[in-house]
Amino acid sequence: AAADFTLLDSPLPARRRRPQPLPDAPLPRICTAGELPALREVHVWYLCPDELNNQSQLNMYEELLSPSEREYADSMKATMLRKDVVLSRALLRTTLSRYTGCKIDPRSFEFKKNKFGKPEVLWPLDDSTAEQPLHFNISHTTSLIACGIAINAHIGIDVEEKKRNTTKNILSLARRYFTPSEVDSLAEISDSDAQRKEFLKLWTLKEAYVKALGMGFSGAPFSTFSIMLETSKGIRISKTSNASRPGYDHLSENWLFTLAELNSSHYMSVCIEDSSRSQGLYILPAWVITVCLPCSSSYFIVVVYAA
Repeated sequence: AAADFTLLDSPLPARRRRPQPLPDAPLPRICTAGELPALREVHVWYLCPDELNNQSQLNMYEELLSPSEREYADSMKATMLRKDVVLSRALLRTTLSRYTGCKIDPRSFEFKKNKFGKPEVLWPLDDSTAEQPLHFNISHTTSLIACGIAINAHIGIDVEEKKRNTTKNILSLARRYFTPSEVDSLAEISDSDAQRKEFLKLWTLKEAYVKALGMGFSGAPFSTFSIMLETSKGIRISKTSNASRPGYDHLSENWLFTLAELNSSHYMSVCIEDSSRSQGLYILPAWVITVCLPCSSSYFIVVVYAA
């Protein structure tokens, strides 16, 4: 498979490095020591479940899961859903292992959850491995699973199929979940397909934000903040009057966003905390996004851009 990654929010053309080959080995056996991301650098690892159908390979992935993860996978009645659970957990575990120099076996990772259910790594308390300042987030559809990695910065990632159809009218959904300004912006789009795509872009950006906050939709309703796509400083966020009510003081505008097309079939949004703004500074947000396919005969593309 070839990584296909197109930025949608950059005023500058993407600059791509020459593809670098990864070892031709099944996912669980890749032990390429991942270089830790720098500040404002995000690594995105992804795979397409439909392309992985070798049962022996799938069995190896399943062996990487914890007993509770296997139990959850087994609770899925649909075969495809079970496969997605296995692959998403295997992708996360092998990706995290890379960034420890493979000192921690993928099977050994344990996780804890905050009160909203967002998982974090529970690093082992021993002398062999120091706690890593790694943050991760994972998102998946039936056709693509993506895992984002950042260092010293909370991260949220969301992917949605570009051709995803909604059973309800787009504006009806927007009025239910979005802010009035976002609804008005969508209402100005006369073409139904273009309106649907714009809705999906906003949805992925909002999902990435609430996941980066670690709160999810229940802790940070979409109606409490607006996403502004067309600004001189790239994609920005603005709190609404609803956010002034008690219980929403956790909302912050100190975040960086990127929006991209991934694999020519999905919208992908990534959100990380912008420490420069929280310190009262403004630095032109330069990002490095690394898109990786951890399958055999795969490669990665590094895209560098300034927003």
